[in-house]
Amino acid sequence: MTPPRNSNAARDIVNLLHPYTDARAHAQSGPLVITRGKGVRVFDDQGNSYIETVAGLWCASLGFDNERLVEAATKQMKQLPFYHAFTGRSHEPAIDLAEMLIERAPVPMSKVFFCNSGSEANDTAIKMIWYFNNAIGRPEKKKIIGRLKGYHGITIAAGSATGLPANHKLFDLPIPGFLHTRTPHHYREGLPGETEEQFATRCAEELDAMIVQEGPETVAAFFAEPVMGAGGVLVPPATYYEKIQAVLKKHDVLFVADEVICGFGRTGEYWGCQSMGIQPDILTCAKALSASFLPISAVMINERIFQGLADGSATIGTFGHGFTYSGHPVPAAVAVETLKIYDEMNLVAHVKKVAPVLQDGLRSRFADHPLVGEVRGIGLIGAIELVADKATKKPFDAAQKIGPRLTKIAEANGLIMRALPGDGIAFSPPLIITAEEIVDMLERFGKSLDELAVQLRRESIAAV
Repeated sequence: MTPPRNSNAARDIVNLLHPYTDARAHAQSGPLVITRGKGVRVFDDQGNSYIETVAGLWCASLGFDNERLVEAATKQMKQLPFYHAFTGRSHEPAIDLAEMLIERAPVPMSKVFFCNSGSEANDTAIKMIWYFNNAIGRPEKKKIIGRLKGYHGITIAAGSATGLPANHKLFDLPIPGFLHTRTPHHYREGLPGETEEQFATRCAEELDAMIVQEGPETVAAFFAEPVMGAGGVLVPPATYYEKIQAVLKKHDVLFVADEVICGFGRTGEYWGCQSMGIQPDILTCAKALSASFLPISAVMINERIFQGLADGSATIGTFGHGFTYSGHPVPAAVAVETLKIYDEMNLVAHVKKVAPVLQDGLRSRFADHPLVGEVRGIGLIGAIELVADKATKKPFDAAQKIGPRLTKIAEANGLIMRALPGDGIAFSPPLIITAEEIVDMLERFGKSLDELAVQLRRESIAAV
């Protein structure tokens, strides 16, 4: 259906190239144009209302309206709309925010470096690791290990650490020096009869073998999301991080915790690291740092890393990395206010209170559904995985695009959802969501899933 001439949709098709979009298909179907938001809901230019089940891109933690954050941005824009952090310059919002992050860090951290996105934060962490090892006399120790299905961003280095094919194909990624170890997904990767603990042991043994084969003197760091987000909302098996960290410690490989999605309460603790027992050397965060009202991200480093960077900068005369908008005063002021709001509302306690409504609701309502292979999640992040055959775990043919098809049905039922690789459907609503809103969300999703089942049965795609 061709959008009306001069409509928002028509003008979009003519002028915009969209991220994560099939450009040819988009030229035919056009966009869903969102015009405003309120709480956990957004509204399109036709007046339709939707519950945003993934908080935009896992990020709108305080929903889609918050007057305090608007006021914080306005006040800062009137006082100091821009200043930079180069050559020792500073300003109060960046100082305040850095101090607040250090105070809230899951393990002792020394310094904070500000960027503008999760991708930039992870790219910065990689450059810091290379700089650090050069500065302390280990120029060969540069390789980065990510995980298959892991997601760390889309810049060249962060995109190389990412382990998703769509982020590599046609981009000539990954670049040399980036490796990927097994996805810690017991449902798909576990052997017959293998327990979660046994599977975790195998994952750790494979990582150890990879490091040994490459040469421990060449492997610098391991990147991991506490809970893998874009790769499918994959919660690692029991004992996984305990065993992985033992391998890293043995080979003096740094652990970078990518908290871009998990940080600030999403998993039921302030940090995903706390939920999973991770003690990182470097932590990256973004998204909920400012409730996504304005772009900002951060890299936290421990004292050991800082001392290496400081020594290198003394040798050269500068730490030659940074962005014009590193610690921009307006996003920083909004982030400061965001963290204050989290504290005042006791956000983690709220998540712990309502998370069982989501997790139990997903499992009790959908685990036995004939189209659902697995239900997984923790805190206010979860997913279901759609399968063609529940007994054998047989996936649907990717060309059938069953996950995206379900999201279109859900859209008609007042939900904006996100389909993940392997026909996973994500749930990561704004952290302010109430129990009643979760119930409403699951009711609408259940209706959509049942509608999909009827369609697939009529088309003989699935025997449901």
